Order: sequence, then structure tokens, then C-alpha cells
Amino acid sequence: MKKFIPKAAALSCIIALSSCGSKPQNTQTLPDGKLDKCSIRFSWWGGDDRHEATLAAIDLWNERHPEIVIVPEYGGWDGWTEKVSSQISGGTEPDIMQINYDWLITMSNDGEGFYDLNKLSQYLDLSGFSDDVLSFGMAGGKLNAVTVSISGRGLFYNSQVYAELGAQYPSTWDELTALGQKFGENGLYPLDLDIQSGGTAWYLAVVYIQQKTGREFITMDGKLGFTEEDIKDALDFYKKLESDHVIRTVQTRTDEDGNAALYQSAEFIGGNIAGVLEWGSAVGKYEAVLPEGVLEAGPLLTDNTGNSGGWMIKPSLLYAISKNTKHPDEAAAFMDFLLNDEQCAQILGTSRGIPASSYAEQSLAESGMLSGLAKENDDMLQQLDTITISPYMELSRMKEFYNTAIESVSYNTADTQEAAHEMYVSVTEYLEKITK
Repeated sequence: MKKFIPKAAALSCIIALSSCGSKPQNTQTLPDGKLDKCSIRFSWWGGDDRHEATLAAIDLWNERHPEIVIVPEYGGWDGWTEKVSSQISGGTEPDIMQINYDWLITMSNDGEGFYDLNKLSQYLDLSGFSDDVLSFGMAGGKLNAVTVSISGRGLFYNSQVYAELGAQYPSTWDELTALGQKFGENGLYPLDLDIQSGGTAWYLAVVYIQQKTGREFITMDGKLGFTEEDIKDALDFYKKLESDHVIRTVQTRTDEDGNAALYQSAEFIGGNIAGVLEWGSAVGKYEAVLPEGVLEAGPLLTDNTGNSGGWMIKPSLLYAISKNTKHPDEAAAFMDFLLNDEQCAQILGTSRGIPASSYAEQSLAESGMLSGLAKENDDMLQQLDTITISPYMELSRMKEFYNTAIESVSYNTADTQEAAHEMYVSVTEYLEKITK
């Protein structure tokens, strides 16, 4: 796996996107070196598998520390960024937050948006993390967050459906597109791409073009690496997946699923959709709605020469502490518990991916729990020369550009050249605006 690219330098010079509006003036509470009786709010997003595991971990903490009560706040991913952004703008955010990779740009470009975790070393042990991994949580020279796991998207398939059709999991792009005919004859799809989850459809097209050209879509310092023609080729590839019956059109997906995420879709649960592209750290929500052992990891696709480049990794999520918390020591102690505690690690398992903490990873390995789809996907990514995703690619506004282009070519309101031009201009202008 390609060495992680630190982004602290890039983040230190980025203009914040969410600094508008007035906030209450809060004085940061300094750590006093002792744990006091209090209640601490902890928020996260995820599927039911993550929720259940996290609530069980909180129960263990509350048994050990009845004087420090953890109040959980959780939900699905859709709308979660907007919810937390609103809380932070109003000074009502939880004490501890599970945050996404790009939030350090939008919420703490200068390192002042979250608590500096280096000040909490008495209760937060970071010795189990490499410097490269810790660098993902740096902003403005401050450690604003700790990476929970490193993850990449993988391809996962309904083994029962594939077996019934006598189909093999594809290993090349051509093999993937060829599956459309066999599945289409049976009214099924070999794969689908959930645009609701934040650019999944565009992600696969990006991997295809990165592998083809060797160029990165967005660089770590926020520059567009694709040409307009590259974007057109990516949209052509997406359109081919639709026309070859590999994936549903946006209209079909909307008609059949409404606002439901793909893992909640009757089409996926019933086997009409037989494959998904998902983060290894989040695949459990798809696994949980199918019979045990049915969902399997498939190969990461290559071209016909075996070129496997272009696949991407990133911090799947991070933990941060509110700069306004009145309980920094207690928050740090609970974060340490989530990241490093042996029993907690066994409860959480791989619901947030393979732990970045060497202590948590060792605990899972020793107990025989370092297995499953997340581990299989991680092992496959380890064999590739992966690309570290730029945090700019993850920005909510950027995902709007991706989905606008995908929808326009899917609904035939624009051809791929027109959609590519619009995306190229929009992305270029937006990146120039936020990085100057």
C-alpha cells in the first residue's frame, strides 16, 4: 500500500468554509489532571451494526466509570455533516465527535475548530499510532483529531445470486461490464452505485480514469488533476455501466428505492441488486441485512493488462473533542477507551474498519477477531499502489458537483461532453476559491 501522504501543511493555509454566522464566545476549559463526575455527549454516524457495537462499548464504559456518563447521539450518514455543522456554529456540539476526513478543512482550517489533543496526553495515549496516521488529524499545527482506521472502498457481492447464475466475480473492468447481459436476462443487476451516500458512482469512475491515465483526480493541495477530457471519459464509463445493465439508472433507483439508502433497499435485500461498492469500514451495514456469510469481497478491478492502480484509501473517520467542552480530561479518557482499550476493541470489532491503534489491532488479532470483510478488503488494498484521497475530494460541495453530472447524463438532460465541461468549470472555480 502506498505510504500515507501527510496533509498538515496543506490544511494550515486553507480558508474556512463554515465560519459565517455568530457563535457564542466560549472560554476553553483547561485540563486539570483528574476525572470528575459529569455527563459527556458522544456523537457518531453509521449503520445498525456500528450503532449496536458502540452502544455496547458505552455500556462497558459506564460500568467501569459510573461517575462519567456517556450520552450517545447517533444516526445515518445522510444529513449528518449538516447537523454537526449547525451544532458547531451554534456552540452546541457534543463533547466528542466522530468526524469525517474533510471536516478539518471546513470546520478547523487553522486548528482552532477542535480541541488540541496534544494538551490531553495525561489521559489520551497516542503511542499506538504512527506519525503518518496521526498526520491526518493535524490542522494548523495542532492535533485536532485521531484517525480511527484507514479504509478504502471495495467491491462486495451477493454470493447466492452469483452462484445461482453461474457467474464469477469480475476482476477486470471489461468483465464487470460483460456481466450486465447475463444479469439483465434475469431481471437482475450485478452491481449498483448509491449516489445518496456521497459520490459513490463518481468514485468508481474516478478509479477507472486514475488507473487509465495515472493522474489523480484531486491533489492533496486541492488542485484538479483531471483534464476536461478525463472527466468526459469518466462520465462515458458511468453511462456505459447504465446502458450495459450493470447498474440501475438514477431514475430506476429513485422509483424503486425512494429516499432509502442502498443497504435499506428491498432490491438489495431481496437479491435483485447483487453487488455494492462500499468502504471496508462501513460494509457491515450491508452484510447485516443479508443471511450470514452471503456477502463476499470481490477483487479490486484492473485493466486487461493487470494494472491495478487508481484505487484509493483515506482515514475512514476520526475522533475529535469539542473546543468548547467543559470536561477535557474526561473526554480524553473516553476517547482513549474507544481507541486503545482491549475489551472495547473486541466489542467494536471492525465496525469502524481495522483499528489504526496498534493496541486495538493487537487485541483483535489475539482474540481471532481480525477477520471478515473489512479485513479482506484491507488485505487486498495492501497489495496495491494505492492513492491517498485528497480531503478536498470529500467536501460536500464537491459531491454536489459529482452528483449533478451523474444525474444529468443519467437522465439525458446533458451529454457527457456538456456535463464534463460544467463539472470541470465548477470544480476548478470552487477549488481556486477555497485554496487561495
